[in-house]
Amino acid sequence: MSIKVLGLPYDLNSSFLRGAALAPPRIRLMESDGSANTFAELGQDIRSGQAFEDLGDLDIMADRPEAAFAKIRARVAEIIANGNKLVSLGGDHSVAYPVLDAYLEQYPGLHILQIDAHGDLYDDFDGNPYSHASPFARLMETGKAGSLTQVGNRSLNTHQREQAARFGVKIIEMHQFSFDFLNHLQGPLYVSVDLDGLDPAFAPGVSHHEPGGLSTRELFYILQNIEVPIVGGDVVEYNPIRDYQNMTAMVAYKTMKELMAKML
Repeated sequence: MSIKVLGLPYDLNSSFLRGAALAPPRIRLMESDGSANTFAELGQDIRSGQAFEDLGDLDIMADRPEAAFAKIRARVAEIIANGNKLVSLGGDHSVAYPVLDAYLEQYPGLHILQIDAHGDLYDDFDGNPYSHASPFARLMETGKAGSLTQVGNRSLNTHQREQAARFGVKIIEMHQFSFDFLNHLQGPLYVSVDLDGLDPAFAPGVSHHEPGGLSTRELFYILQNIEVPIVGGDVVEYNPIRDYQNMTAMVAYKTMKELMAKML
């Protein structure tokens, strides 16, 4: 059993800008470009080939959503079948649905922590039920998840509040943010990190800039202080086209390291 990394270069469900499909190779580059070492803050060496195995990118970019999701679900199920843990690199956030759908077969009642500026609970966004604004609606309507906790939200509209109430989602909005939710997380836990959960000052390379978000320090504090078993996670919505000198690529890479450090 070990930690695996899988790139999911898919952004055909993005509602505003494309570019997130370019993210996985750019995130990987941060390990080898020489500007940082491979250690997480709590001392673990998160080196490719040692702490984790990189399985490359899944070939899905040209596929329609149904076909892409079927490939993602099947590949993830294959990877985690024998107890391996997986960190997926998106891609837009729509990829979280097939990943989590596969996880819920392996871990019935799995609990989910979502770091995000948005609820991603739209029933059908712009006529696309597979939109990156809808993955957690698709997930929660299956009834398979044990719980969903969302942290960093600062864009809820009436529909998403209604959806959150419908599905029993616990939301820690930024205007009332505290770390208290960490005391109530349950495991096994899956952690989905949408980088737009961070304030744009810390992560400019995302498609949707939503001011007023988490700092990188707050994000890393959250990851470092999760005290229940983490069985998987993802880092999504990095858009290299909007990045500046790989600043957000490095945030994505460090986020991956800090998440893996808690999964070891």
